[in-house]
Amino acid sequence: MAAIFLSELMLSFGQGISEQKAAELAAVGAGFVESLLSPLFWVLAVFFFALLFSASRLGNKLLRIVLFWIPAVLVASLGIAFVTLLTYVLIRFRHR
Repeated sequence: MAAIFLSELMLSFGQGISEQKAAELAAVGAGFVESLLSPLFWVLAVFFFALLFSASRLGNKLLRIVLFWIPAVLVASLGIAFVTLLTYVLIRFRHR
């Protein structure tokens, strides 16, 4: 899950603010769906997964915590919080 959120984050930063087509919340959700269909997204996801997987197999406990647990928990938590916020806003303001 952390690899998927990292891939989405990299693609979002790669596009830049100047290429944003619309500022509406539905456009943001559509942008996420569009990036899920991109081959570059999946290449990045596999790369980040391999990177995190290899870091999780390190023998040194301190390096494993610093290179795997902290980034994985941080990115997964922020990703889940963002998706939850997006879902809440879409449900809350759908009727207005």
